[in-house]
Amino acid sequence: MSIYRPLSAVAAALALLSGCASQAPAAPETPKNIIFMIGDGMGPAFTTGYRYYLAGEAGSEVTPTVFDQLLVGMAATYPDDNTWVTDSAASATALAAGVKSYNGAIGVDGQKLPVEGILAKARKQGWSTGVVATSQVNHATPAGFVAHVASRKMYDAIAEQYVQQRIADNTMLDLILGGGQRYFSRDPGGLAEQMAEQGYQQIWSMEDLSQLNQLPAMGLVADVALPHAIDSDQPERLVAMTDKALSLMSSQEQGFFLLVEGSQIDWCGHANDIACAMAEMHDFAGAVERAKAFVDANPDTLLVITADHSTGGLTLGANRVYEWKPEVIAQVHASVVPLTKSLLAAPVTELSARWSEKVDFALTDTELAALQKAYGEGDSQLGRAVLKVINDRSFTGWTTGGHTAVDVPVMAYGAGAEAFIGYQDNIEIPQRMMSLMGW
Repeated sequence: MSIYRPLSAVAAALALLSGCASQAPAAPETPKNIIFMIGDGMGPAFTTGYRYYLAGEAGSEVTPTVFDQLLVGMAATYPDDNTWVTDSAASATALAAGVKSYNGAIGVDGQKLPVEGILAKARKQGWSTGVVATSQVNHATPAGFVAHVASRKMYDAIAEQYVQQRIADNTMLDLILGGGQRYFSRDPGGLAEQMAEQGYQQIWSMEDLSQLNQLPAMGLVADVALPHAIDSDQPERLVAMTDKALSLMSSQEQGFFLLVEGSQIDWCGHANDIACAMAEMHDFAGAVERAKAFVDANPDTLLVITADHSTGGLTLGANRVYEWKPEVIAQVHASVVPLTKSLLAAPVTELSARWSEKVDFALTDTELAALQKAYGEGDSQLGRAVLKVINDRSFTGWTTGGHTAVDVPVMAYGAGAEAFIGYQDNIEIPQRMMSLMGW
């Protein structure tokens, strides 16, 4: 049931919520531009954890993060099946089109029929459109806003639709930034060549991002996904891509719809890798800060931030100990896979030395013995042992390697932000956006 409130009630609610949600700049209720940001897998424990991660040791001063400043509500995430627990595809379809569907669905309903989403509606109104992601750009979340296929695994078909779909004789997207080179072949007749023929300026590495200076543009800067932030030479890669996207999109006279996904919060959650997750949260927070600054300078813009679901069943505090130690997490400088590979590349007698190359705290005798035992059992077992050391040291808990059904936070700022206050179902988020636009 919708809880959409009249603006008078919303104004009163805003006054009551002034302690936890930032007052948006004065602006008309109908936005000229929409920036929709999705932290994939970013349930409430991730935003809470990020707050304490920035604060550091328990007892330190706690400062509200950008997520706290913009928080206005919560959203349910369940799909249209018998699970209660959504995947990213069903949730993307819900967030893009305001329609519930089955897990795995990309832009189609329960009968596998295409559903028109907010990005397509924006395109029909003459707006510029763009997607930015740290995953491959044809991964589930961005795909749900652009393509229509029965399964999220149809990566090649999704990429083809990015290139070949038309609205009023225009391509669906003016801007594509992220990973996924392998799906947009540069061979003669391939998708990249087809896009070049359509006038797309193209780059193939983050180092060339500054060269993009006009639309339409495509920057595919990794073969599949970008490296994790914690493992990257440019850990604020989403910040850089968001800056470039806002610069290019705002140069157009018409309005724009921009989707920005912090894709790999989810992947770190699947791995139960808290250091990886906090690095992804930091990059996503920086991108949100850039978007908020854009709204401050352009108050006719609506910024909405949410998650598609929560991943991993993250808990802050574990093993019946009433503590959480983010200062331990801050001492880890690699995600679990490269850290494990580094340990396996050395003799078992050198585990402590290899550990200290990427982690600032020393192993106890018990921890070292556990790693030595797992060393002889292969990379999977050693990876689990590595995570156990970090999670036990920091008292970080996880309940699953998959998704959970908990509600996710909703943040909003700018023109029409008051429409998103309180509890809502995830399908109501795009419905409210479209209502604000009179679509």
